[in-house]
Amino acid sequence: MSLRVDFREAEEAGRWHAVNDGVMGGVSQGGLHVEEGLGVFAGRLSLDHGGGFASVRRERGDPALDEAHGMRLRVRGDGRTYQLRLRADRLPEGAAYRARFATSGDWQTLDLPWSDFEAVYRGRRLDDAPPLAPEEIRQLGFLIADRREGDFRLEIATLEALA
Repeated sequence: MSLRVDFREAEEAGRWHAVNDGVMGGVSQGGLHVEEGLGVFAGRLSLDHGGGFASVRRERGDPALDEAHGMRLRVRGDGRTYQLRLRADRLPEGAAYRARFATSGDWQTLDLPWSDFEAVYRGRRLDDAPPLAPEEIRQLGFLIADRREGDFRLEIATLEALA
């Protein structure tokens, strides 16, 4: 059995929580809700008061990702660039492994091998960070921080382990 996030499950929306730039004084708004079996990460990005990011995350849950080769997404975005973020205990608090992906307005299936992920802290690359260890991933999330004010919307049909 491999990890697969299914937004058709009634309890899935409640597993996600938002962490927006308000933690640093910003006023961006974002969150995740479910519409017709799709996860929808949406809100409004603002650069006011030093802000500029919105994110959602959830605990990994079972099963572990130690046999996976990466993550597969089926998404439809608004032409903006998003990040899939993975948190692991071997990184300092607040740091994550990220893989960026551009959206086109059409449905896209994206395969993100572990080699696409880089360790970052507050948008800066951590060159001395340990490599991503899939068995240690404890949290999955999405983030937008493209320095463009305005509404954003990312629809997520699937998020699953890449076999």
